[in-house]
Amino acid sequence: MTSGSAGERLDQALARIADPAGEGQRAVLTVYAAAARAAAEAADARARAGLSLGPLDGAVVTIKDLFDVAGEPTRAGSKILAEEAAPAASDAPVVRRLRAAGAVIVGKTNMSEFAFSGLGLNPHFGTPGNPADRTRVPGGSSSGAAVAAADDMCDVAIGSDTGGSTRIPAALCGLVGFKPSRRRVPCAGAFPLSYTLDSIGPIARTVAWCAAADAVMAGEEPSPLEPAALAGLRFGIPDGLPVENLDDTVTQGFETATARRARAGVRLTGEPLPDLDGMLRINASGGLVPAEAFAIHRDRLARRAAEFDPNVRARIERGREFAAADYILVSRERERLVAAMDARLEDLDALVLPTTAIVAPKIAEVATPEAFSARNTQVLRNTSIVNFFDLTAISLPVPGDGGLPVGLMLVARNGHDRKLLRMAAAVENMLGG
Repeated sequence: MTSGSAGERLDQALARIADPAGEGQRAVLTVYAAAARAAAEAADARARAGLSLGPLDGAVVTIKDLFDVAGEPTRAGSKILAEEAAPAASDAPVVRRLRAAGAVIVGKTNMSEFAFSGLGLNPHFGTPGNPADRTRVPGGSSSGAAVAAADDMCDVAIGSDTGGSTRIPAALCGLVGFKPSRRRVPCAGAFPLSYTLDSIGPIARTVAWCAAADAVMAGEEPSPLEPAALAGLRFGIPDGLPVENLDDTVTQGFETATARRARAGVRLTGEPLPDLDGMLRINASGGLVPAEAFAIHRDRLARRAAEFDPNVRARIERGREFAAADYILVSRERERLVAAMDARLEDLDALVLPTTAIVAPKIAEVATPEAFSARNTQVLRNTSIVNFFDLTAISLPVPGDGGLPVGLMLVARNGHDRKLLRMAAAVENMLGG
């Protein structure tokens, strides 16, 4: 967004949301104009008095449709919940922390229904068009968040990430998307998809914005983000699946980014990750997310199955036949794999790989269940590794020739969030961000 006072930037954001020629009506489902105006005026009054609550003071922020806001139902992109969910008793903890930090919350953003898709389609409230090509998907599930950030409806958009839902839309829309370590940010007051894998993170134009929002939501004192020295860092490029079957645009973008890192003195090594086979085996057996999603939605499916997005319903239904004993065994096997992967990454500063295997497909190309499933699998393939192995990751935009956006993902061990953000800031500078 352009510089200026909080009030001036809020005016710009509200104008972009209301523009009938833009994506605001599909990207932002609820607009908090009066409350945002009061928050912006308070932020500007503090600025005139020489006071500040921190880097988010006066920042225009959107929140995903799955966060509780006191007094209104939490829809999670679903018309069923819009009709039958009770009003939230209080704001979600992350919303309270954002408000306390001076953030100007302008609206709630659209999403894949119940956060269960990497493409970002929503048949109930419409699908916001990708800013690079409005005929293409924005990525999901935090679809409206990415479009709002890209189209200057906010400075920072807060999303959730269970298998890639901040990083995928960031990659497909040319933005930065951060997935923190699982327990870093409280998930209370966020409508769940998976109790095991859900996490909450920001989408913005820069690493610095994401770092500031992450610190606030994690309850930490924000501090200036100093880029790490790249020379001598060891980045691993995974062998096998994560770099296979990439489309031409992603291949070119990844090769460009890799060459620049090498010139910056980063040590690049190919890394076998045998524990990926265990993840694939678990997911082929049914996986944790469908089982947990089915537990959450079982009653709702029994009553109103026909009103679900059919693509989302099909994914949830995969959990119907997953026995409790199998769930327990899978959970224990995952714990073993998480520990093994953490040990495997101990000598690396980060893994680096394409965020998604493909660029954003056209909305018309995913109109059938078969096409949807195939493309959804492609965009989730690399990002979901991070959630399964309880890691932290960030997607950065790779500069291109004016074509469709490509994302570069840096992955670090659980708890190494600040180190990852410092490395990402340095790579962002190297890439010309």
